[in-house]
Amino acid sequence: MPERLDPATDVIAPAGAGGAPAPPVSEPQPPDRPTTGRPRGLWSDAWHQLRRNPVFLVSAALIVFLVLIALWPQILTAADPLRCDLSKSQQGPAPGHPFGYDTQGCDVYTRTVYGARASITVGVCATLGAALLGSLLGGLAGFFGGWWDALLSRIADVFFGIPVVLGGLVFLSVVTSSTVWPVVGFIVLLGWPQVARIARGSVITAKQNDYVQAARALGAGSGRMLLRHVAPNAVAPVIVVATIALGTYIALEATLSFLGVGLRPPTVSWGIDISNAAPQIRNAPHMLLWPAGALSVTVLAFIMLGDAVRDALDPKLR
Repeated sequence: MPERLDPATDVIAPAGAGGAPAPPVSEPQPPDRPTTGRPRGLWSDAWHQLRRNPVFLVSAALIVFLVLIALWPQILTAADPLRCDLSKSQQGPAPGHPFGYDTQGCDVYTRTVYGARASITVGVCATLGAALLGSLLGGLAGFFGGWWDALLSRIADVFFGIPVVLGGLVFLSVVTSSTVWPVVGFIVLLGWPQVARIARGSVITAKQNDYVQAARALGAGSGRMLLRHVAPNAVAPVIVVATIALGTYIALEATLSFLGVGLRPPTVSWGIDISNAAPQIRNAPHMLLWPAGALSVTVLAFIMLGDAVRDALDPKLR
């Protein structure tokens, strides 16, 4: 069969019937890949990663369960956490009372369930307050700079120098309220500088991007650039820090309540129950085991959630 030089490939190709050149032989193509539509953004990509992270799934399931029992503790128990019987003081587990009784004869199981409400309320409210205040002040300082940035930095340094536990002992010892709001206010007061520093650095990085400079060159005002271009691209580190800090704030509330300056009776709190059970740890260890275990699981769940969110929002960690 006659052959000819194929000019497209510079190789000798066999001629077809009647001397006509044979059709070029194409290389095998890989199978078609399924199209995924338009490229995912930061948040959709982060959610895609989170759904495949077992750490996120486990921690999210625990947090949903804790939030449900904090909102509706009647799901798990119909007893009153303030109803006590001194004749059953420090007794161990019994039918209908799987965790036993504390020193006052109160049901440890019921108080452990109801203790989630105060701890999670303090953690969530304090985190929201610190995140909003810190993001506002830190974002404005990072965007405008100048004397406002210098003033905020010096104020934040002052709050960073206050020991948390010592500050709580001084601040909360003069408060007579037994509600959660004094504790929330104190945590926000000492928690916003950390968020402000993260927000400031994130805004400084975001405002140097090309799209922000282009918006400035096109005449966009400061408010529009901050809200439409800088803030959406600088909020991810703040969310990560706030999520991890939520577990820390819950542990801080329990510490202050254990020391007697946080939540006070008749409020039901894990920190209060741990404080009451500590002197009786040898005689009735069940009094300490269950509220301390619930506190540890809750703090661990929020910290695991924060780690998973950090891994999803930071491409360098994938």
